[in-house]
Parts: sequence; C-alpha cells; structure tokens
Amino acid sequence: MVLAELGTSISRALQQMSNATIIDEKVLNECLNEITRALLQADVQFKLVRDMQTNIKKIVNLDDLAAGHNKRRIIQQAIFNELCKMLDPGKPSFTPKKGKPSIVMFVGLQGSGKTTTCTKYAYYHQKKGWKPALVCADTFRAGAFDQLKQNAAKAKIPFYGSYTESDPVKIAVEGVERSKKENCDLIIVDTSGRHKQEAALFEEMRQVSEATKPDLVIFVMDSSIGQAAFDQAQAFKQSVAVGAVIVTKMDGHAKGGGALSAVAATKSPVIFIGTGEHMDDFQVFDVKPFVSRLLGMGDWSGFMDKIHEVVPMDQQPELLQKLTEGNFSLRIMYEQFQNLLKMGPIGQVFSMLPGFSAELMPKGHEKESQAKIKRYMTMMDSMTNEELDSSNPKLITESRMMRIARGSGRQKKEVEEMFEEYKRLAKIWSKMKGLKIPKKGDMSALSRNMNAQHMSKVLPPQMLKQIGGMGGLQNLMKQMGSGKDMMGMFGGGDK
Repeated sequence: MVLAELGTSISRALQQMSNATIIDEKVLNECLNEITRALLQADVQFKLVRDMQTNIKKIVNLDDLAAGHNKRRIIQQAIFNELCKMLDPGKPSFTPKKGKPSIVMFVGLQGSGKTTTCTKYAYYHQKKGWKPALVCADTFRAGAFDQLKQNAAKAKIPFYGSYTESDPVKIAVEGVERSKKENCDLIIVDTSGRHKQEAALFEEMRQVSEATKPDLVIFVMDSSIGQAAFDQAQAFKQSVAVGAVIVTKMDGHAKGGGALSAVAATKSPVIFIGTGEHMDDFQVFDVKPFVSRLLGMGDWSGFMDKIHEVVPMDQQPELLQKLTEGNFSLRIMYEQFQNLLKMGPIGQVFSMLPGFSAELMPKGHEKESQAKIKRYMTMMDSMTNEELDSSNPKLITESRMMRIARGSGRQKKEVEEMFEEYKRLAKIWSKMKGLKIPKKGDMSALSRNMNAQHMSKVLPPQMLKQIGGMGGLQNLMKQMGSGKDMMGMFGGGDK
C-alpha cells in the first residue's frame, strides 16, 4: 500500500521515543529528525516538512511542561495534529445534492487514471441514489472515448461523447445540456490529460471550465508522481478553480508523499482515494482515521463500520458484547479471524485496529499473513471446546501443544507461535473492556459521555487535568465529532 513505508517509519520513530527513559530535547529532536527523513524520502515537499517540524517544536515546549505531564502523548498528539493539517486545508469541498443538477469536471495529468476515476466517482454516487451521467470531453487521447463509453456501459451509466467532433468545449456543453434534459443530477465531465508545460491544453481546459461552469473541479493525481506533485497541482489550480483532489493507485508501492504536497498546492481536500482497478476499489478519504492508521494508532470507528457492514445483523450484538467485556478466548480469536477474512482487503481492516497491523499484518505481506491466519485456524480446529473457550493460556500444557500440532499436521513451534499471537491480541482486546461503542454513524451526547468516562480512567491524571478534566475531555470528543481518534491519541499507539 502507498505510504505504508512512511507509516512504518513514523511508527518506529514514535516507538523509539516511547521506549526512552526520559523525554528530553535530544529525544524529541531525534524523533522529529526521523519523521522528517521519512517524509522527505516519501516525496513530501521540503517546505511542508520544515514547517511541520517548526510547528511541533513550538507546540511541544518541554521546559514549560511540569514533571507530571505525559510528554510522549503530547508529542504524539502534536505530530498527529500537524499531519492532519497537512492533509486538511480546513475547508470542505462542494458536495452534490440529489435531485439538483451538479456539474463536476475532472482534470489531471496524462496517465493519472482520470478516466477510470470518473467512472468510479459516478458509480459510487449511483449506488447512493444519484443519477449520474458521463461526458467525454477528451479529444486528445486516442481511445479515451471508447474507454469511457465501455466503463459507462459496464456501470449502466448514461454516456455522451463524439467520434467525429474535435472541439472538446462543444462536446462538453452538448453533453451537459443533454444530461440535464435526461434529469441527471450528477454530470461528470472528463477532460484531456495534460502536462504542466502544455499551454494549449491548459487553455482548452480553462475554456471547457468557462463553458460548462462546473460546481466542482476535481484534480486527479497518481500517488507515484513524487516531488513534481506540488508544482503540477499548483499549475492546475492557477488555470481552473480546483476544489478537491482524488489520489489514485494507492494500492501500489510508490512513495506517495506527493499526495500530501498536492493538498498544500491546491488548498483543496482529498475526497477519495483509488485503491485498485475494479469499480469498487474507491474509498471516501477521511483525514483523521487515515493519519491515525498511518501512525499505527488504528481507526476504531472504521473497524466498527466494517463490522456493521459485513457481520450479519443478528451476530453483531454478541460480537460487540464480547468486545466490551474484554475477555478474549481462542474461540473469539477464531471467530474474528473468520469475520476478518470476509471483510475485503484484509490489510485495510487490520490497519484500523491499533497494534494489529504492525506485527500480524506487516505492510506489503498481506497474502502471507492471510495464509498464516488460515494456518492458525487449522491448529484451532484440533483443539477441544474446553481449550477454545478458556481465556487462561496456562491451560495449554506442553503435552496439549504436541497433540494440537499432530492433529493439525503442523510443528510444535508453530503452535507456540500461535499462542504468542493469541496473548498479544488478548492484551489489545482487554483495552476495549468497558468502552461503550456507538452504533454506526451515531456519536450522540450520551455515547460521547460514556466514552469520555472510559477514557478518563485510561488517561494519566495530569493529562486529564491539563485538558480541563472530565468536561474538557467531553468537549474534545464533541469537537472531533466521533470517538474514532481517541483510541490512537489516548492509548491506542502504545504497546
């Protein structure tokens, strides 16, 4: 996954800082230098990195912090906040409304995956109840018309284009008008891909924009573009009013830091990321969960959404009850492995939980990890009900381990490895004990207060005092709008 290496490097820097006996200026500088190096290697623009480091040093003044303050958490939170600021310009993009015609124009470099992304964007909204239409105003690239037409037919989305007309402005205007007459409420205009230096193509793009008057211009950017991202994105912003960014090819192994630079250049938010070639490989981008996962803190809310999405409704209450009780038996581990294997790209799911992704699901080794989980399940198939239902690891003696190994056709050391993994996951699971989990999409005042009560027991007293006690914690959670970041900032990142 793109940015996986960056996430691993930042997580390592934070972990090294957490392992330090005393947090002083030297430890802070070492941590920030490591993060700076990781960001630069990931192709994030130098000025952005320098500004981030300066801001963190202003926020984290170690001399002003009393002895009781949890300096590790304060530094971690400052890094979290600065990375969020990098990816969040502070203003939302235009949001189309059902039933009211909205025109969305796509722009981007050649080869960025713009045409495919147009279809994904249309398909995503079609599933949500919109009536989209696709207009091909790309007359520059041979095959653009056929590609978009085939994509539209596959997704059953109305399409407009022309084999014979060479004027993209005329095609765009006619396509928009026809789509309005057909009562389409999301009209997506695909334009020719271009490079920064191609003045004629940029002028053409500006003319299409002036003629169609789009409600939103989306800049589509390939995650592998690297250091050129800032200049390229800025050039587009200077020609048309870019209001949002979509980053494509996030399933590869490119460095991907250019995505952060593009946000800074366009001062526009990332709204979606493309994670593969299929129509459904398209995710809404949410800054805080993304950064939380990048730092190895997890995305509790995202995990809960996956649970609500995939686990059958009648099984959810029992699963959530087990989760909040904090008791983790081998049978529960088995059941969760079953659920996780159903949840699509397993790496995405595990990365939502703090502590799961780094060791059980190393970046770039998802297939091997899936195979390992299946091996673990085979070993558990050779266990008795008493062994599966017990949450006491001491029950599994040497002789029982030998029997499980023979029964599953595995070696004893593999069974031992599985039990070590069980102990580690049990420790993470135990942190959930007593946490009140809001229903999908619900973070009412009551559930916020319940989560605040739980968090107040987890937080060091001095830190709770610093944020204004129980009232301050409740306000903080209210401002965030959900509890999804709390696991990362207040305990999810520590082992």
